[in-house]
Amino acid sequence: MNEDLLDIICCPLDKAELELDVDDRDDGEIVSGTLTCTDCGETFPIEDGIPNLLPPDMREETPA
Repeated sequence: MNEDLLDIICCPLDKAELELDVDDRDDGEIVSGTLTCTDCGETFPIEDGIPNLLPPDMREETPA
């Protein structure tokens, strides 16, 4: 995921801004981390460079 994407995306639940927490970068791209809503506090994972902005009840759980 490119960090510039934060200028475009917002929380799918309440349309508030998202705060980025990066776990891993590769060549300037964000590979893993989380996006957290500044209003409702819901977190959305970034896995393999792809932000999962599905509401929590619609996400498939990945085995740990």
